[in-house]
Formats: sequence, C-alpha cells, structure tokens
Amino acid sequence: MFSVEHYVDGRLQIRREHLTGIRCRISPERIRRNISSEYHPPATDETCPFCPGRIERETPTFPDGTRIRCGKSLTFPNLYPFAPCHTVTVITPEHSTTTFTAGEIRDALTGQVRSLIPAGGYPSINWNLLPSAGASMVHPHLQGIAGPEPTWLTGRYIDGSRRYLSQSGRTFRDDHVDAEAASDRLLFEDGAILWAASPVPIGEYEVRGYLPAASLEGAVPHIPALSRGIVRVTEFYHALGVYAFNMAIHFDRQGDENGFGAFCSIIARMNPNPESRNDSAFMERLHLEPVVLTLPEDLGRAFRDHTV
Repeated sequence: MFSVEHYVDGRLQIRREHLTGIRCRISPERIRRNISSEYHPPATDETCPFCPGRIERETPTFPDGTRIRCGKSLTFPNLYPFAPCHTVTVITPEHSTTTFTAGEIRDALTGQVRSLIPAGGYPSINWNLLPSAGASMVHPHLQGIAGPEPTWLTGRYIDGSRRYLSQSGRTFRDDHVDAEAASDRLLFEDGAILWAASPVPIGEYEVRGYLPAASLEGAVPHIPALSRGIVRVTEFYHALGVYAFNMAIHFDRQGDENGFGAFCSIIARMNPNPESRNDSAFMERLHLEPVVLTLPEDLGRAFRDHTV
C-alpha cells in the first residue's frame, strides 16, 4: 500500500502512498526541538457569539428561519462560507473546553448530517480545535462543507479507489483495513470502524478511522461508534500533552460506486504559542486545498495603486 525510503543513516524516511501518490517526510529526531508548550485554557469570552445568551441572537438561520438543535449542539449556516454549502455546529455551551463526551460528539455530528444531506454533492465534516489549529473561534465547533466537486484530497482517494476497483476487483478500503489490522499501526476497533495510525501521515500523530460506508447517508448508522472513536483519539492526544487538532471526515457522493471508503482523519497540532492563531486549518492540512482571502486581481490593482 505504501513504500518507504531511508536516508541520513536511517534518521529520515520518505514515505509514498501508492493509491494517491501522497508523500511525507518523517524525521523522528526533530521532536527533540520541544516546540510544543503547555496549554492553558483561555478565560470565558463575554463577546463570543457562540456562548449562551448570544448564540440565538448573533448567528444566522437557515432560509426557513430555523437552526438545527441536537442535544447541546446548535447548527446554522456559516456567515463566511468557502463552499456552496457551509454550516457550523457549536458542540457545547462551554466556551473553552477541550474535553468532550461521546454523546456530545454524536449530537454534533448528527446536526452536521442534517445540515449537509439536503445539499447533496460531496460533503465533509471538519473540526479545528484551538487557535494553533487554525480555529478563528475558541468555542468548540464543527464545520460542514459540501459542493459539486470533491476537495483535492478526497478526489485523489475517490479516483484512486475507482482505479483500484477496476484493476483488482476489490475495494481499496477493504484491502487497506485488512493490512492496517495486521500492522503495528493498529490502535483499536469499535464496531465496524478500525482506527490506526496513518502509514503515510499528512500531519503529526495522524490517526484515521475507516468507516464501512462511502457516503454521508451510509455513515449515519455508524455515528455512535465514530463519536466514541473520536473521543478516544483526542483523549490519547491529551495523554501525549497535545490539545489542539484538526479533523476531517471525507465522504463520496451518495449513489456513486467507486470502491471508496469514507474515513475520519485527525492530526495533532503543536503549540509553539498556545494563544497564537494559525492560518493553516482543516482545508489546508486535511484537504490539501488552501482557502485564500484575497482576489489576485485585487492584489494586482493594490500594487498598481501603491506604485502610482
């Protein structure tokens, strides 16, 4: 499923995933730089629009004037979307918590599912926790996006899975899960979901949960197990001294038969300054597709105006 090349007397590995061509460089000795620091939760922010007393007044509603409430979670459209459908789910009323129950995650994922299914296309459910993971809001929240085309990374897996199925008559998901289950990378299994360290990680401590479904609709019965798995992985991160992370759950379009398997990817983010905000978040790190704020044409005009 992947290849490994060794360099610098074995201190450097370059790994390549055959299905997608994705590569990473692993340099274990660099962990000695100790760039991560202890996390200190911020104080409650009285100006936070996601906190109780403000969320009902300051967040938008869907066209019918409603928001989606599931347990403690509340889902609504994103005010600053970068996808045709872009929704936000505030997970809990607590402003700065980094500890969640499986029930809280289940309810938040359910709110996301209810907001994304009507949009069709290629959905994903995502999470930036804490500013050093690119979160613009400290208050914990999920983000769901969907559009007529998959994101770059999801598309690579869908295309690769289609080729794999055509050439082998088997699904990449099934063969890959079998290989991971027999490897040292295995973490645990919960229901039909297997969790393992990614063999070709695209982020620090990357863990993937492999679902026995391709689409968002097909994943619905597995949300309770998926929620438990997410909690176990993030609690493991806490034991490693890391609290910031990015998460993305990648899905195929409903009705497509590509041999693709939906999967949840979680990566830890280092905390060189726990109070700093990173401009690299789930899109950049887990979809490999940057979100840019400035139109190139505006940049060109600004330069010409500056030099007049």
